[in-house]
Amino acid sequence: MNVHLAILVEPFLGYLLDGTKTVESRFSTRQCAPFRRVETGDIVLLKSASGPVKGICEVSRTWFFDLRSVPLGDIRTRFGEALCADAAFWKARAHAEYATLLGVKAVRAVPPLVCPKRDRRGWVVLANRRGQVQLPLHA
Repeated sequence: MNVHLAILVEPFLGYLLDGTKTVESRFSTRQCAPFRRVETGDIVLLKSASGPVKGICEVSRTWFFDLRSVPLGDIRTRFGEALCADAAFWKARAHAEYATLLGVKAVRAVPPLVCPKRDRRGWVVLANRRGQVQLPLHA
């Protein structure tokens, strides 16, 4: 099992925590985490952008898409409702080349947990079979 840290903005974090959103997504112009780095059964810590970790979930399913060969419209049709995505969401991702979609289950809110992450990455692999990524102990 791998452990990941996902940084989320509202309203999407709230939608995950209340069960409205059942699929989390990441779109990028290059192959970066979590693309092909997350697996069914992995644990994801859900961190508020510029705030604490507020939840945890398990990955129930993964989908990886190369958007140079799979139309974004197909993904929108298939996953739009589960993503709680509006037109602005899709417009902001129009130039993405890769997409990672993750079915989530066992989503739980947790008491706020301070995390010292300060960089701009939206996804961090914290622990995997090859080792652990170090986060600074002091802010």
